[in-house]
Amino acid sequence: MRHLWCVSLLVLPALAVAEEPPVRVRAEGQKSDDARLGAARTLNDYFPFTPPKTKQEWEARRKEVREHLLVALGLWPMPEKTPLSPVIHGKIDRDEYTIEKVFFASLPGHYVSGNLYRPKNKTGKLPGVLCPHGHWANGRFYDAGDKGAKTQIDLGAEKASEGAHYPLQARCAMLARMGCVVFHYDMVGVADSKQFAHTAGFTAQNDEKLKVETELWQQSFMGLQTWNSIRSLDFLSSLPDVDPNRIGVTGASGGGTQTFILCAIDDRPAVAFPAVMVSTAMQGGCICENCSYLRIGTGNVEIAGMFAPKPLAMSCANDWTREMETKGLPELKALYKLYGAEDNVTAKHFSFEHNYNQVSREMMYNWFNKHLRLGWPEPVVEKPFTPVPPPELSVYDAEHPRPADATGPEGVRKWFREQSEKQMAALFPKDATTLGEFKKVVGVALREMVGRFPAKEQITVHMPPKESKFGDYTVHQAIFGHKGEGDGIPSVGLVPPGYTGTIAIWVHPQGKASLFENGQVAPAVKALLDQKIAVMCPDVLMTGEQTGNARTVDKKYAGYTFGYNRPLLAEQVRDIVTAVALAKYMINAERIYLVGWDKMGPAAVMARAICGPLVARCAADMAHARFDTIERTDDPMLLPGALKYGGLAALATLNAPGEIFMHNHGGTSSGKITRTAYEAAGAANRLKREPKQATPEQVVEWLTR
Repeated sequence: MRHLWCVSLLVLPALAVAEEPPVRVRAEGQKSDDARLGAARTLNDYFPFTPPKTKQEWEARRKEVREHLLVALGLWPMPEKTPLSPVIHGKIDRDEYTIEKVFFASLPGHYVSGNLYRPKNKTGKLPGVLCPHGHWANGRFYDAGDKGAKTQIDLGAEKASEGAHYPLQARCAMLARMGCVVFHYDMVGVADSKQFAHTAGFTAQNDEKLKVETELWQQSFMGLQTWNSIRSLDFLSSLPDVDPNRIGVTGASGGGTQTFILCAIDDRPAVAFPAVMVSTAMQGGCICENCSYLRIGTGNVEIAGMFAPKPLAMSCANDWTREMETKGLPELKALYKLYGAEDNVTAKHFSFEHNYNQVSREMMYNWFNKHLRLGWPEPVVEKPFTPVPPPELSVYDAEHPRPADATGPEGVRKWFREQSEKQMAALFPKDATTLGEFKKVVGVALREMVGRFPAKEQITVHMPPKESKFGDYTVHQAIFGHKGEGDGIPSVGLVPPGYTGTIAIWVHPQGKASLFENGQVAPAVKALLDQKIAVMCPDVLMTGEQTGNARTVDKKYAGYTFGYNRPLLAEQVRDIVTAVALAKYMINAERIYLVGWDKMGPAAVMARAICGPLVARCAADMAHARFDTIERTDDPMLLPGALKYGGLAALATLNAPGEIFMHNHGGTSSGKITRTAYEAAGAANRLKREPKQATPEQVVEWLTR
């Protein structure tokens, strides 16, 4: 494009001269075809996985996805692991195994409950298996009833009445017989876990401000449940009779989600069997399977593939997983082949409704038998067992009551918030070295919230630049975006005679129209052009040609929306970053400035933090913005996780030691914090702060000094 610009200077007489300011790129009346102005993605969309071409490519991608998952789950950085203080009691004796009752504190005041199955007459370190149960009625206490059990037997899904009645107990009993120590633990809000209502999570009060608060602090029911899985793995691994190097994880439905999420973020499990969950279709329908950012740019098949090259098997049913053998498994096979481990991944469809029935369980037993080296003769067939009446599996009784410090959502939210505040205080930069550590944590978080700086091959120009003249200036109009993502960002560039290679990216709530006043180039824009600086103005999402109906945020839970679609502020930041990438890769700008006007200032500050030194100078109107004043989940400034990582002040700090002019920052709490960080970086002279709003003349003077 820069070459085109240079050529255009030689052929100016041939260019059309615009009589009106060129504020549109698309034809008059033509609506934007940007996919982000259409229907929002949902958990029921299509989520294909494209396998990488090389192992090295996958290792880099795997690291990115893991960081993304941890940020989404609110576990970046990982909270403090406080003492579990487990209570194990109430042993129940069976022919080849025992069952004990367990509860422990995954965090102060929040208790994980479950049953521990142990094989009898075994010595040495034994394999362990974690069993999250999924969305079966009453969870660990599930009983299909006489009618339900008979139906399963008639269908051939179960062979024995005991397994048909109690399929969850059957799984644990058989694994214990095979020589495994099994921990079958409760979902939050199910069975003995009564501190939360499962379907309401942190926002049981239906309080809009509380919903906003949990989003801003990146607190979610799914994050809590994943934390409980991590702590359950800590508990199981700590048992003296368990070999921590031979641990399997298996659950079905929501328990399948817990299985592959845990195995994606924790390296300790050795074998996994998520049943009836992994597919390119429905991704998980409960609040305990969704949270903001989680599946933006990824999906369950890729997340399950994070386990490669370790053994991963999946059962499928006549539900959203029915096509997994042809859509998902071949791609996972290609991934595993990069490691020479193609046989370590498999999936099998069984023609039953959503289940973890005996047919599927026996597939799992044989998989675990092989990969946990249990030594049972194959094929492994489930043996009959004597069920325990569900009330007798309960972990709390008169001698072992629920602990007095047990807290509900308020206490858990408070603990996670205190953890975040403590971590941020410890991370805050004190010198150049600690600034680097700060950026490793907070910089990664911001990157995963708004999007990474794209590689050259990810950027595309949907409409080649159209050239014309407006007065003395060459006009470039184009639409650009990311390949395959459906975004289309219209942009107008004004190139002055004698252009020397410096571009100012101009971002304004009015979009491209802000370049002009009264039919002429606006004075501040002209001042830049007079300095031989080109000015490029994109219509970021919901400005100019990119204006449309704002997407509706799910009223029950924002994670259903923001788990699949970036919040508006994140999209705007990403559009600015994309404009910088265009200037770098395709225009070959020698120097890039960034100017954020009015309410676009905070987005410009965050975009500059993503772009780093590619942006030589950034001037931004902070617009008195504060995340902690947001009261609705559909507020255009809502950015989940923003407060967890220190708010706008901390995100602005990521710009150190780059040159930045933040004005109109009064009341944002960003002044002192950013000053301290810049001083720590030895770059105090590169930060200009002004509590009041600067004039356009002051901004231009600072940029061009």
